[in-house]
Amino acid sequence: MDSHVLARQGRGQARRAADSTAMTAAARAGFVARGLIYLLVGVIALQIALGGDGGGKQADRGGALAELAEKPFGAVMLWIVGIALAGMALWRLSEAVFGGAGQDGGKASKRALAAARAVFYAFVSYSVLSYAAGHKGSGGGSSDRQSDDVTAMALKWPGGQWIVGAAGIAVIGAGAWMVFRAATKKFRKHLRTGEMSRAARRATDVLGVVGGVARGLIFGVAGAFALVAAVRHEPGKAKGMDDTLRSFRDLPAGPWLLALIALGLAAFGLFSWCNARWREV
Repeated sequence: MDSHVLARQGRGQARRAADSTAMTAAARAGFVARGLIYLLVGVIALQIALGGDGGGKQADRGGALAELAEKPFGAVMLWIVGIALAGMALWRLSEAVFGGAGQDGGKASKRALAAARAVFYAFVSYSVLSYAAGHKGSGGGSSDRQSDDVTAMALKWPGGQWIVGAAGIAVIGAGAWMVFRAATKKFRKHLRTGEMSRAARRATDVLGVVGGVARGLIFGVAGAFALVAAVRHEPGKAKGMDDTLRSFRDLPAGPWLLALIALGLAAFGLFSWCNARWREV
């Protein structure tokens, strides 16, 4: 058989695999897992806002995993979350290779973004599974310490200040885009709104706007801290998610502001569950 025919058949089989029910299930499971992590982070952040220390946990992914591990069947849940996030990574990879749903899903920019997301979720999945396997310094590590370590290493490179500064600006830009996308309800184009009741559409809109704005704000502030670290050449100025959230508490009316952001992160977790139900994949 001609090699070109075999290649076409191979691509066709891969395309069918990317469009399969199994891939759809993997994507939806990934959204559920992502939602659970954001919901737990929101709960910990709310505890901090109300005057506690979050039960001694970090308001980040590591803290969320530690919280989950303490629940009944927590060890099993950690494995399920890690595998579900691997499914998310696989789905994003299929989007990068074959293009995503929608008219613009095949654009080069969309595929590049999908590839970046695939790498990100593969890393997160690996860290969660490592944590579930007993390597507590992996998925459960402090985002603040990791941010300090990475920034300190980068600042030692030739042109390190420029690299860290550019990364900070990029994160600020990503946060601004998240806020804009949420505020303008761009997320609607990825949802099967025709299958949703009026109440479901309204609830999803509220969760998407509130959650997306809160998430974008956290990204933007974290990027600003990285930019300050670059300008001052002080790695300690860079902050992970936990320190970024706690920084709001030190502002005038800070506890109330942190409480609102915490509720926003929890809302984003619930919005992720809405995506698990109604997202076009």
